[in-house]
Amino acid sequence: MAKTKTDKASASKKAARPRKVGAPAVPKTVGAPTAPKAKTPKLPKGVASAIRAARDRKAVDIVVLDLRKAGGFTDYFVICTGTNPRQIHAIADAVNATLRSDLGERPALAEGANRSEWILLDYFDFVVHVFSRECRTFYDLE
Repeated sequence: MAKTKTDKASASKKAARPRKVGAPAVPKTVGAPTAPKAKTPKLPKGVASAIRAARDRKAVDIVVLDLRKAGGFTDYFVICTGTNPRQIHAIADAVNATLRSDLGERPALAEGANRSEWILLDYFDFVVHVFSRECRTFYDLE
């Protein structure tokens, strides 16, 4: 039996039924436990900018340590790794330039730029550590 134009039109009308108002577009699964979403802590603007600048320069293994409960001399450590001395220096320069241009912040202390194995940028509220792989493994700050 061959379908005519009227048969095709009536078939498409049946398939495109409007859904009821208030009905979910996707059926919910019953009985499946839903895990609560883990809250990611909101980082200060300076820390977030430092992370962004390090990522832009292809830093690897970026870690932020929250030290506020420890009652130390700073609130956060931003730790990242560069693969070679030139990249380590570029990461530190990018963090410094980004924080200076975006937030007007300058490091109170910058150490290690001579050797480019571990560059430390101290911004009082947070400290940025840019390590070589060997140096990061040796000091193991995490």
